[in-house]
Amino acid sequence: MSRRPGFSVAIIGPDGAGKTTVSRRLATELPFPTYYLYMGDNAEAVNHSLPTTRFAARLRRRRGRPLDAGPPDDRRLVAPRRSPINRVLRGTKSVARAVNQMAEEWYRQGVAWRQQARGTVVLFDRHFFADYYAYDVVGKRGESSLGRSIHGFALRHAYPRPDVIVYLDAPPAVLFARKGEGTIESLARRRDDYLAMRDHVDHFHVVDADQPIAAVIRDVAAILEHHRSAGSQRRGADR
Repeated sequence: MSRRPGFSVAIIGPDGAGKTTVSRRLATELPFPTYYLYMGDNAEAVNHSLPTTRFAARLRRRRGRPLDAGPPDDRRLVAPRRSPINRVLRGTKSVARAVNQMAEEWYRQGVAWRQQARGTVVLFDRHFFADYYAYDVVGKRGESSLGRSIHGFALRHAYPRPDVIVYLDAPPAVLFARKGEGTIESLARRRDDYLAMRDHVDHFHVVDADQPIAAVIRDVAAILEHHRSAGSQRRGADR
């Protein structure tokens, strides 16, 4: 019996959209092999990471600093004026951070490729290209450091994009009421950023996340079933 091809699908959306809930539920409820893989920067949520990333997270905890959870907050993007020496030090630090971040991103992509080679559907909870699209890839959010420029170039020209992207969409006011993070205005900007990607990926789907979670999961599952069947049909036609 031939094995159906594996592929990757990224579940994306602003905070409060239900990405993790939907991804984890699908990973246990779909009737075909699936694998859950967190593709964000939150060290508390990650299920695969490099030793250097885990070490950096431990240092931040010991110093009482918040753990990174994605692209920078809009309110922290404009840096204050610094002396030339401080700017050089800050630039060096940003490049070192970008190098480790890119190594981390490629490491997780390798995990995904290994699963896909077995015919598994990999469910990305978030995705680096989506999270950093407006900040590093197209650079429309604030000033860009050298490290962010390097990171954006790599994401734009080298890093693999998911085979399918599912955007969980809900009104900013609903998202804010669910988690109380950010502002309604910042959530609206994030919504615009995510929707702006639809012309840069082959398969971009929007699912209404302002409905019961069971309905959201059902809609996303139908999308995955469709792409899995279409992939099998394409492979059969190529023989």
